[in-house]
Amino acid sequence: MQTKKTILLTGSSRGIGLLTAKTLAKAGHKVYASMRDISTRNSAIAKELSEFATANKLDLIPTELDVTSKEQCDSVISEIQKQNTIDVLINNAGVMPVGLTEAFTNEQVQACMDVNLFGPINTTKAVLPAMRANKNGKLIHLSSSAGRLSIPYFGVYCSSKWALEAYMESLQIELDSFNIETCIIEPSGHGTELVNSSPEPSDKNCLESYGELAQGRDKLLGMFKGFFAQQDPISDAQNIADAILTLVEQSEPMPIRYQIGQDMGVEGINKATAPIQNGLTEQLKPVYSN
Repeated sequence: MQTKKTILLTGSSRGIGLLTAKTLAKAGHKVYASMRDISTRNSAIAKELSEFATANKLDLIPTELDVTSKEQCDSVISEIQKQNTIDVLINNAGVMPVGLTEAFTNEQVQACMDVNLFGPINTTKAVLPAMRANKNGKLIHLSSSAGRLSIPYFGVYCSSKWALEAYMESLQIELDSFNIETCIIEPSGHGTELVNSSPEPSDKNCLESYGELAQGRDKLLGMFKGFFAQQDPISDAQNIADAILTLVEQSEPMPIRYQIGQDMGVEGINKATAPIQNGLTEQLKPVYSN
């Protein structure tokens, strides 16, 4: 086995997060599997993880954490760091609003950004001081193909993931001299509960003004559900958990972006833009390098 790492994983209560928590723990790593409402709404999942850890003699610790609270991120991560240095942060927690972009209220857009953008910012800023001091660490962020594409009825979700990618890639450049790696994972659609729990827009007047176009949300979600029902191996969420394990354990540098599942043209975008971004980064190297 590779050297045992201490890992903080967010959004561990379902889907990709739950699979990843179990996959990393089974590989022998110490995993703080964080989620909200560990004693109420997610108590059954926390119990499942604890029993799974006990039965298999794994170092898997369900951990209460609301990523939208900077204060809680600071305090929880500080407590973990008193016992173990966090080697890897995996920002997985997320929500996926689907519906007419205009019909989402500002409050709904803010709620999405709080989880998908400010959540990863909160956790990343909390782990970075120790990682910079140690000059070591890995940051893995779950984005999406929607982080590179604009998709109708996904405007709010795409915006949150585009913003996440811009923030984390810029941060990675600034961390160049600290030996802290960043990887932005860009999965296409995978069969998880996310598609069944998508927030819908609440501005009813706006929805009515669009007429039949407002039905696009249901049509699009129906298309995804139909695809997932076929159980094509390419859409198996375990693929993402396995890829994360590989990234955690590999000794060679992580790629800044890692596309998983149906390509949807994302690889082409990444290959086309990488030389431009790398050229600009190299040109500015005297600014951010010691």
